[in-house]
Amino acid sequence: MNETEKQLSERERVKLGPGTGVSLKPKDAATLILIDRSGKEPRVLMGKRHHSHKFMPGKYVFPGGRLDAADRAIKPIDDLGEDCTRRLSQHVVKWTEGRGRALALASIRETAEETGLLIGKEDANVSAKAEAWSPFVSKKIRPSLSALTFVARAITPPKRPKRFDTRFFLADRESIGAELGGIVGPDTELVSLDWLSFDDAQHVELPNITKVVLKDIAERLKTGEIARPAPFYYFRNGGFQRKLLE
Repeated sequence: MNETEKQLSERERVKLGPGTGVSLKPKDAATLILIDRSGKEPRVLMGKRHHSHKFMPGKYVFPGGRLDAADRAIKPIDDLGEDCTRRLSQHVVKWTEGRGRALALASIRETAEETGLLIGKEDANVSAKAEAWSPFVSKKIRPSLSALTFVARAITPPKRPKRFDTRFFLADRESIGAELGGIVGPDTELVSLDWLSFDDAQHVELPNITKVVLKDIAERLKTGEIARPAPFYYFRNGGFQRKLLE
């Protein structure tokens, strides 16, 4: 075990909750962390999940979800940076650049579906083969992957009822190309959207891994090292381990 791979301290450690049955294979997923740096202190976009959801009811989360076939059905206006592509490929079986591109697009699509915020740039010729991208086509916005920075990866522990291999991407609020109204409300997946300071975000109800990622993002913003190596959190030896993806 070296400096880039260590077990988290007890304070940072993500506890393993009760689990039953066999361990499911984690499903590819992606999430997007939107940051607003226009004010005196940076703020992060958090959505509060509906209390009736079986998965993380009532908790504040980043928009995101599972990789979908639709995430290969649109051509982005630009591509991921070299560092992002390289880090995404590490410790993955059967990796392709297309898979990395699809994961980045998944974070953009899920953000649009859950918040109405379209990450991309104007392009009158945008088209897509899947209905999931119709908001982008109607608003003439083509997804922009260069706006994203890959900042973390986390795999749900074994024996949980749902398991995800989630890639966390970061984007600036200025990368929003258009907004749709009427997406968030009392009967939707996210019942509210809030731009929170990083201090305030630590005082709302968050999944444990979200707390860990927020702490890392706050440090990136403080030091200005937005594109530094991405931590990879995975379960081994009774707790989450942290490996840096260089």
